[in-house]
Amino acid sequence: MTWYILFTAFWLGLLTAISPCPLATNIAAISFIGRNVGHGHWALLSGFLYTAGRTLAYVGLGAGITAGLLAGGGASRFLQLYLNEILGPLLILLGMILLGMLGAGMSLQLSGDKLQKQVSKRGTWFALPLGALFALSFCPVSAGLFFGALVPLALKNGSYLVLPTIYGVGTALPVIAFAFLIVFGGKYLGKAFNCLTQIDLWFRRAAGWLFILAGIYYCLTHIYGLNFS
Repeated sequence: MTWYILFTAFWLGLLTAISPCPLATNIAAISFIGRNVGHGHWALLSGFLYTAGRTLAYVGLGAGITAGLLAGGGASRFLQLYLNEILGPLLILLGMILLGMLGAGMSLQLSGDKLQKQVSKRGTWFALPLGALFALSFCPVSAGLFFGALVPLALKNGSYLVLPTIYGVGTALPVIAFAFLIVFGGKYLGKAFNCLTQIDLWFRRAAGWLFILAGIYYCLTHIYGLNFS
């Protein structure tokens, strides 16, 4: 497995982290960690536990789907033969979702307002199940990135654990970064948060067009047989 594949999984996780639903849950997690602003080691522990919870949820879900699809001989042979052809249209649809052309207003919310209000009342160790629960709150963008991009990437590379793990760490990276800011540079916290919210829209737009262009390339090369070399 090349560094490019590993970086792609991490980039997908980071892109997920600033998508609407995960961004909202990460903000709730940052508020939870912020309670320990005067106790640096507890803030860091909360951040790492939250990351571990998200990662375990994605690893479990990704590994289950990947292993299940590859376990059946017919499914495995079908994916080996047609995965490249499927990826083209899939990437185009994913790009359209990132650009807001499809799936607006649809979401699977396991972390409603009541739960997020209860977060601040819990202890530090609650960050672990909190991360797992928040990871499963899918909206069209995060669902598209996970099921439409990461899972096919894991299937193509036969990676049950490594790629979902890297993806999970990427989804929680902003929370880890804010945990370190809480401990070592609280005065920069507001600036970092403003920067994150400002780059969200442009980052998703750039990624959306990139996915569409990649999908067109896959369609032209693997469906229509064009050779650009």
